[in-house]
Amino acid sequence: MGDTTSLGRMTDHTTRLDHVVLWVADPVAAAAFYENAVGLEPLRLAEYTEGKVSFPSVRVNEETILDLAPRSLAERMDMLPGAADSAGHPVNHVCLSLPSAGFDALRARLDERAIPLTDIGYGSFGARGEATRSFYFRDPDGNVIEVRHYG
Repeated sequence: MGDTTSLGRMTDHTTRLDHVVLWVADPVAAAAFYENAVGLEPLRLAEYTEGKVSFPSVRVNEETILDLAPRSLAERMDMLPGAADSAGHPVNHVCLSLPSAGFDALRARLDERAIPLTDIGYGSFGARGEATRSFYFRDPDGNVIEVRHYG
């Protein structure tokens, strides 16, 4: 019970990143890329292919997901004036932080698939201070992903 209470307090009083929506041409292909090349678990993929949900997602960790929204969904984005205009305008980049071994394994998986990668950078600033190493790649829809690990 103590764990539940402390988790509840942490969840209730700490701001966390819940999800990022990426515009993609083909959510099924995007989910396959993120599963096979990046190693993220697909969510709601069967429900999407059956037409039960508007988009699938991939899990980054227990608290964060990436939604893979088809550009055709833009016309229904009416929560704010002009929100539909965001289709096709990806964010600058999304950064994934991994342990050192996961960083090396991901870089190797991407390289095996001939996905272009930047050189490794050192000392870039992020949420946890200066990262030990980082690199960038693009997903098949042109979204830029940074990968890093901290000391």
